[in-house]
Amino acid sequence: MLYTQKTVFLSLIFLLLWISNIQAQNRTIEKTGDIFLITVPAAAFSTTLILKDGKGSWQFTKAFLTNAAVTYGLKLALNKPRPYHNGDNAFPSGHTSVTFQGASFIHRRYGFKYSIPLYLAAGYTAFSRINAQKHDGWDILAGAVVGIGSTYLFTLPYQQEYMELTMSSGNGEYLLGFIYKM
Repeated sequence: MLYTQKTVFLSLIFLLLWISNIQAQNRTIEKTGDIFLITVPAAAFSTTLILKDGKGSWQFTKAFLTNAAVTYGLKLALNKPRPYHNGDNAFPSGHTSVTFQGASFIHRRYGFKYSIPLYLAAGYTAFSRINAQKHDGWDILAGAVVGIGSTYLFTLPYQQEYMELTMSSGNGEYLLGFIYKM
């Protein structure tokens, strides 16, 4: 009997340690998502400053403000409850919309290969919101769509401002032109 009580007691201690470890991991995942909420858009905007890309800074700012207005406007208008009854205004995910807006800005403005780390951070942030039970899949999907959509409204590729390829034809003649502006 004493052996069984010790086994049950040790099993309960192990179970409590295991659960507290999972909760600590979940808090770490959530906190990391919160950090990416700040660092992804900061990295995107800082890139425009480092490259002295004033037009890019303005395009980022317009996309960022549009994203914030649409996201929080939808949150207030729809007032969707969060999963597990831990709050309101779940739709769309603000963390997801902000991080995907930053990642898609770099993608659209400077190219996909430069945006890969930011997309990974945005995806992790989306996961962190589901893991923290703050959002469901629809909230996450809508946040990503709003964030990416706001970028595509205002952001032009960087190279288009400096390079232009033209072609014209007439009377059986073809002219191909390349213009590079400094």
